[in-house]
Amino acid sequence: MALGDAVLFRQRSMEGMAGGHLGAQLPLVSESHSMEELSRRTGARGDEAEEPAPQQEGENIAYLPYNLYLCDLRHDAGETANSLGPAETGLVSKWRMKDRMKTGCVALVLCLNIGVDPPDVIKISPCPRMECWIDPSSMLPQKALEAIGKNLQVQYERWQPRARYKLQLDPTVEEVRRLCSHCRKSAKNERVLFHYNGHGVPRPTVNGEIWLFNKSYTQYIPLSVYELESWLGTPSIYVFDCSAAGMIINAFCDRPDYSAGSSSGHAGAAMKDCILLAACGAHEILPQNSELPADVFTSCLTTPIKIALRWFCPRSLLKDTLDPDLIDRIPGRQNDRKTPLGELNWIFTAITDTIAWNVLPRDLFQRLFRQDLLVASLFRNFLLAERIMRAANCSPQSYPALPPTHQHPMWHAWDMAAEICLSQLPALLNDPNLEFQPSPFFTEQLTAFEVWLEHGSSRKNPPEQLPIVLQVLLSQSHRFRALVLLGRFLDMGAWAVDLALSVGIFPYVLKLLQTTATELRQILVFIWTKILALDKSCQVDLVKDGGHQYFIKFLDSDDVCAEQRAMAAFVLAVIADGHPRGQLACIQAGLVNICLTRLKFDPSSESPPEPLLVQWLCLCLGKLWDGAPEGQAAYRDNARAILTDLLHEPQPEVRASALYALGSLVRVHSEVGVSAESGCVEDEEDEDGLTAEREIARSLLKIPYDGSPLVRAELAIALARLACGHNRLFRAAAAAYLKPPSSSMMSPTFAASRNSSFGYTQQLAFAGSSIMDQSAGLRVGLEGTTPPRPLRPVMSSGSLPSSIPSSSNLHVSGSPSELGYSEESRSLGNGPASNGVSRTWRPRTEESGLYVQCVAAVYALARDPSPRVASLGRQILRSVGVDFMVKPLRTNSGPGHVRNASVPALPPTPLPSGLVRSTSWVASTSGNLTSTFRTPPPSPPSRPNFLTSPMGIRRVSSMEQFTSTASSPRDIGRLPLRISGEIGIATTSPVPRSVSSTGLVDGSGAPAGLASVSMEATVPTSSLYSWSCGHFSRPLLEPVQEDEDEVLARRDERERMALDGMSKCQHSTVSKVSDQIASWDTDSEMGTKAVLLHPFMPLVCIADEKETIRIWNYEEGQIVNTFDNHNAPDKGVSRLCLLNELDDSLLLVASSDGSVRVWENYTQKDNQRLATAWQTIQGHKPGSRSINAVVDWQQMTGLLYASGEISSIVVWDLDREQQAYNIVSQSDSCTSAMSASQVQGGRLATGYGDGFVRIYDIRIRGMLVSAMKAHSNRVVGIDFQPGTDSQKIVSASQGGDIKFLDTRNNSGPYLSIDAHKGHLTSLAVHRHAPVLASGSAKQFIKVFSTSGDQLSMVRYHNSFLGQRIGPVSCLHFHPYNVLLGAGATDSIVSIYAGESHHAR
Repeated sequence: MALGDAVLFRQRSMEGMAGGHLGAQLPLVSESHSMEELSRRTGARGDEAEEPAPQQEGENIAYLPYNLYLCDLRHDAGETANSLGPAETGLVSKWRMKDRMKTGCVALVLCLNIGVDPPDVIKISPCPRMECWIDPSSMLPQKALEAIGKNLQVQYERWQPRARYKLQLDPTVEEVRRLCSHCRKSAKNERVLFHYNGHGVPRPTVNGEIWLFNKSYTQYIPLSVYELESWLGTPSIYVFDCSAAGMIINAFCDRPDYSAGSSSGHAGAAMKDCILLAACGAHEILPQNSELPADVFTSCLTTPIKIALRWFCPRSLLKDTLDPDLIDRIPGRQNDRKTPLGELNWIFTAITDTIAWNVLPRDLFQRLFRQDLLVASLFRNFLLAERIMRAANCSPQSYPALPPTHQHPMWHAWDMAAEICLSQLPALLNDPNLEFQPSPFFTEQLTAFEVWLEHGSSRKNPPEQLPIVLQVLLSQSHRFRALVLLGRFLDMGAWAVDLALSVGIFPYVLKLLQTTATELRQILVFIWTKILALDKSCQVDLVKDGGHQYFIKFLDSDDVCAEQRAMAAFVLAVIADGHPRGQLACIQAGLVNICLTRLKFDPSSESPPEPLLVQWLCLCLGKLWDGAPEGQAAYRDNARAILTDLLHEPQPEVRASALYALGSLVRVHSEVGVSAESGCVEDEEDEDGLTAEREIARSLLKIPYDGSPLVRAELAIALARLACGHNRLFRAAAAAYLKPPSSSMMSPTFAASRNSSFGYTQQLAFAGSSIMDQSAGLRVGLEGTTPPRPLRPVMSSGSLPSSIPSSSNLHVSGSPSELGYSEESRSLGNGPASNGVSRTWRPRTEESGLYVQCVAAVYALARDPSPRVASLGRQILRSVGVDFMVKPLRTNSGPGHVRNASVPALPPTPLPSGLVRSTSWVASTSGNLTSTFRTPPPSPPSRPNFLTSPMGIRRVSSMEQFTSTASSPRDIGRLPLRISGEIGIATTSPVPRSVSSTGLVDGSGAPAGLASVSMEATVPTSSLYSWSCGHFSRPLLEPVQEDEDEVLARRDERERMALDGMSKCQHSTVSKVSDQIASWDTDSEMGTKAVLLHPFMPLVCIADEKETIRIWNYEEGQIVNTFDNHNAPDKGVSRLCLLNELDDSLLLVASSDGSVRVWENYTQKDNQRLATAWQTIQGHKPGSRSINAVVDWQQMTGLLYASGEISSIVVWDLDREQQAYNIVSQSDSCTSAMSASQVQGGRLATGYGDGFVRIYDIRIRGMLVSAMKAHSNRVVGIDFQPGTDSQKIVSASQGGDIKFLDTRNNSGPYLSIDAHKGHLTSLAVHRHAPVLASGSAKQFIKVFSTSGDQLSMVRYHNSFLGQRIGPVSCLHFHPYNVLLGAGATDSIVSIYAGESHHAR
């Protein structure tokens, strides 16, 4: 059996961690070779220089893409960030015995009084005579007694050779007392075994007394078991081989101290530490069968193989041909499994272990069969005693009591194995050179285990053969097969690992790490992967035994596949996780160098690196470096360069893991204090370390806008570590970033106002002659631009002006002295300049800009669409002294309506050169806060004053102490204010001060000479490692989906419905689409912004201006689900799209600000879950007030196109969750409409505000296919014409005209329709039927054919029976049926159908 057949990883098992799909695997798009990759991905030829050839008519398969997106494991967890890492305690860890012990001393007490029978025992003739296989009548009584005692000791030494043995023959009470005291003193805290043979004394009494002798042997002296227990102490085990031995157990259990009502904890513990074995019941006598020895119970406990064969021989088929005396001559040794005697002992151990494991409760099995080797041996043999003695009408007893096992089916397997061995015995004895034929017992049991693996599951009874598999590991001939089957069993889940560990598999697989057999390496690594995926406590054992060396050598091997090396990296990561000794051992073994070497990839290599291996190499490095200075210092520079190269890998898990490793290189420490006078940290950090960490910061800033929340969360945590280690500089950078420009050359000008009903009042724009003026607070230098282009920050009401740092090149002046600036002058007065203080700052080093960029990146993360990432960003802000509190924002949307503001507003993010912030850091953000950099003013204001301005600024009473006369709005940023967005800042000093519970600056204003830097916010903990561990806790060998058949059946049904619907739409003759079949008043106060008809269910998805998503069943007229897209105050939906519509579809909601959120389970009441969220667009063109994003989705390529008030089109690859392209729009106007072809991947039609229409194809060089001036007004709708011809376009403008264009003819449209006299608001084109519709703000909808004929019109009617329709805001056709969904600026949503729908 080849190992590859057992440990082969199917491709599907890796998809969840590497961004794969359930359908065909497609290559990914990258910036460097995007043309060739996308050509292969979409099926086009890679050498095409111009347009790809259109598909033939009827190729409907183009509409049925098989790829699934955003359905990987990282999306299943959503925003919960579930921790699936190894458990340190809990269910799995119960297998480990915390109180493992051994029996250190054995007391053997024989009361035989050979030659004198006890008075209460009547012996029959013939009766059993043998004691320890010695006939007492064959020698003198005293010699017989001594021989029996010596033989008993030898029999016990077979099971515990290292114990100290004490023997008492026919003792007195005093001798037994001294014996017990000596044994307890010698054993200390170890267990003591007390063996009592009472064949020569009366039976025990009802009170639990055993009998001994007086010194002259003339009387029997009783000894209470209570006294015996007090002498012997605990822990202890008692063996009573005498008639009516059950009396002792009854008396022991009935002891008052041990009663159930006792409150003594000591008594309960003592009772638990005492184990009793009794030969028979309370009213039974020992067997009188002469075929058995007199001490048959002792023989079963100490010589099980001999007594078992002697008892079985007369009952087997060999009874007439086999001499029982040959049993004593069985060749071999019991510890040599290759000999007959050794194999019988091996099989017996396996069978009795199996019986016990299948019958006993787990905790009792652990205590009796895994805690103490001698106890385990005695209880295995006790099961044999029960079988043999019950056949003689005698019932052995025990405490704790065991269920009956004498009729267990596994005894038949023992009989068969014994018979096979005995059948060879005569021949083996006659010919010593004859080879012994092993029993097929283990082979058959492994086969039975394999059969169970084919059909078993967690819902069925566990496999009976599991303890046998453990025993088979001892055999070199069966070991490989047993390990493979064990690996398959462990792969079934946590319950299987728990069972395997509880049966005792751990010490065996730990010992096997010392083997050098190469054929076992892969399966051993797999088994350890499954164990450590659920219980990390094994890391201590691995390091203690040097097991980490085994996995390091395996990881550095070139002859194993990448997936298995990833397992070794996982094991090593667990070894180092929170275990300093494990970290040090691995670092000293050179693991860091091995990992870094494996992360260096040859670009010329044909095979790409395995994502899972790269991911776990990074995570392993992170665990090695986390808190280990010896690992950080030695490899920081080399590691940073290697890990930085991984930040653009296609798999989000790899990028996140690289960030995790980079962040672990940053040392986390608390600064002692900052002097207000010198500004120096009392304990200076190592300059080399700080320089290296700054380089790490530069690497982190290369990916501020990744599409995966998993990656952005790791970026936030890495920045949090930097903020903790460089807290003083981060605080100063936050002050510099929040500081507004104060140049006298800048004058306020007012921009146009927005309607106050949307939450805005007047906007303020600061226009400066130069952003390079040193007195302007922040100085932004754009390297490589001559001269630099001024940035024009546009501020809305409630915002504060501030300069915009670039994400790539930024130099800041005006920040506090910690950033490298010194205060040159200060003038005190009552003027408007900064509370009477005027400062000029001078830069000292380039690092100042780096920290401001880091702060800007943190602000971007704090406004992230992902709630988890935003929470991390806000936590970092708190750690650098920016406090905020969320307050509700009241709008004019309705009386008493309060918007939720769970995500606070924050300052803007750094934008690319030439772009400005969409609004201020009030209006452009997703919430309201009171943001206070906790710094006192250099001098307190002389008198309070109220600020009034056209902006609606007012003083907050709680901040009176900071208020001063301000004659210009440019000074407002120096004061803690509350503007209409509920924001106040104070950035006048780098020295922190106390903060009140409300998040505002303490009003005392007392300066502090030495201010303690408060690290109140701890560094957030990454969940990436724990989440990644979940991959190995899932089935890897045979990953199955329980509802796979159901999923495939649903997919087949939907494909059939789609193909049938396409055929009917393509061949139908549509004469009208005006019959209203459903209408619903959503009760929305803001009107409908987008509608979407579900392709396979009678559902319509509706989004209003508040971004409330409603799912409505238009056939039943019922609301299916309602939820808010987000709780931020800035609202506006741009587009609704369905992802994976043939499977479990996802709802993509694109907001006007460029953020995108994808929801799963959106059709289930209150069960919707955010799968992912990201910002598709950063910033907008100068002069624009908002982004006004337009978005479209292309299922066949997995590309999302986004644009708006920017000069390019951003293309996102949702498989990689990365930006794939940035298409320059070549237009000074904004992108106002967009449509992606569903026939040819990579083709995109766009309309612009100046009336231009441009067609792009990212598969060809230059990307621009066609451009023409189609309209004189703003394009409000564009789409490809129905069918498979992607060359024909339909576009509509705000002026009311609809144009039919052919990209092969740039001279103009080949057909024009004057559909409306202005006020055209929306356009919808059916995907397959030759019909399109346009909506007007004048409350009507027109439906046209693709030949330009008007088919029908829906008007507003005031009559009772007439249709009600408001100003149309959005339209959408059902993709496989002639149904039209329409939304209006009022709250009415209507569904219209053509005559073909009624025919159905």
